[in-house]
Amino acid sequence: MRTLDSKVAIVTGAAGGLGRAMSQGLIAAGARVVGVDLAAAEPGLQAMADSLGAAFMPCVADITEDAGVQTAVSHALAKAGAVHVLVNNAGVGMQRINPHFASSPTRFWELTPAQWQSVIQTNATSQFLMARACAPHLMLQGWGRIINVTTSYFTMQLPGFCPYGPSKAACEANTVIMSQDMAGTGVTANVLIPGGPADTAMVTDDRMWPDRSKLVQPGKMVAPLLWLASDLSDGVTGRRFIAQLWNEAIDPGAAASIAGAAAGFC
Repeated sequence: MRTLDSKVAIVTGAAGGLGRAMSQGLIAAGARVVGVDLAAAEPGLQAMADSLGAAFMPCVADITEDAGVQTAVSHALAKAGAVHVLVNNAGVGMQRINPHFASSPTRFWELTPAQWQSVIQTNATSQFLMARACAPHLMLQGWGRIINVTTSYFTMQLPGFCPYGPSKAACEANTVIMSQDMAGTGVTANVLIPGGPADTAMVTDDRMWPDRSKLVQPGKMVAPLLWLASDLSDGVTGRRFIAQLWNEAIDPGAAASIAGAAAGFC
């Protein structure tokens, strides 16, 4: 169903995993998507543009720095003429620290300062910078969506999951602040998570997850994302939604009630 005709979405980390699935879903629902990723992912972005057509507009940018963020937002405004939805999906997992991060965890004192800073910058700072750049445009038009991908609460606190857990906890708290700061503007801020380890490049520990079919498949993100990005979710803000709990067989509003809860750490 084309519920997003005329909408323009920016999806970060668009070249693979959750970002690719969400970009495809948004376009199928009628949106145009500016897919943002790093230079190393440019072949993946181009492959998506080749398969999805003009509705997918690739943009190479490093959104851990403000210059890259400005490049991404300017690209969206120049190519699509507007921004309505920001999907803050770009991120890195514990595989950047240790490919067997779950079966042989790295303890926090074994991290280097550079490793801490890199994960925090990629996961938390990029979400802040993208939201900061998009919010004025969204509020000016009186309608918009900021959708931040975080993680399950238990993952934020798992032993050996520093700095990934703290980086996602920061994103969770910041979503609550965003929702309150933008109250009454027509722009909402919510969290969307898979609800378990997802079948993406972040999950590299084959000793812990030898059967990838048991991981959450990226396509599970699409149904709740489309509801959040549409007019159907007007007024819904400061919430978190678990894709794995979303029942596509029932009314989306009812599905949202089952899969949703207050964002943050209430």
